[in-house]
Amino acid sequence: MSGDTDVEIGLSDFESQAIDFFCDGVKLLGLPKSIGEIYGLLFVSQEALSLNDLVKRLGISKGSASQGLKTLRKLGAVRESDSVEGRKSYYQPDVELKQLVGGFIKEQVRPHLESGEGKLANLKEMVKEMPGDARSDFYAGRLQRLGQWSKRAKVVLPLLQKFLGR
Repeated sequence: MSGDTDVEIGLSDFESQAIDFFCDGVKLLGLPKSIGEIYGLLFVSQEALSLNDLVKRLGISKGSASQGLKTLRKLGAVRESDSVEGRKSYYQPDVELKQLVGGFIKEQVRPHLESGEGKLANLKEMVKEMPGDARSDFYAGRLQRLGQWSKRAKVVLPLLQKFLGR
């Protein structure tokens, strides 16, 4: 374990580039940059790191690090490792792609699809109340397309999760 010294340890060029790689990835997923920074540093660290290690090495706030670790644990991307120093928690990355993608689907995609069902129902009611003109016909067509996408996602996501073993 790293030991939580008060000496700030700079990042190597390799570590910085790897962290940037993960920051780009989380940006695509709409997640905070700090999540990419935390996961990236854990990914390239030979030892498990504590919350304080992450704060010092990345120069982020303790709150940001804590929230990022919470999100990463929820996604299944990070796990706690045993500590020889008592009460401190140390973290290691899960480096299996199946786990990462499966966790993202479970925690990020599924809830959006479920909330989308209610929104689709509201849109259907709105279209029903519209006068029968070209605009309402256009909206009805778009709504039908959204319904098709939603049905496909309900079929594909469980298959994807099963394929990924989650």
